[in-house]
Amino acid sequence: MTMNSESQEIVLDVRPDLANGEEPFVKIMETAARIPINGTLHLIAPFNPTPLYSVLDKRGFTHAETKSVSPTEWHIFFVRQDEQESAYGL
Repeated sequence: MTMNSESQEIVLDVRPDLANGEEPFVKIMETAARIPINGTLHLIAPFNPTPLYSVLDKRGFTHAETKSVSPTEWHIFFVRQDEQESAYGL
């Protein structure tokens, strides 16, 4: 995970987690909780995680863009619009 302070973007690559058989949902939610208003969560995944769009929408994020770099590399951008409490207390 990397943070670009100029653009307030956090990049989270969950491909290694999934390759190791781990579920990255909690890691994604913990990272999303640290995104400031107008900041961006840049998620890198091996597929397009469309169910995540509505989950993050309920937590104050807007889906900004999805790029398919290859069949196994997707870049998904979510921008935080407002403060929301997560179901995990994050």
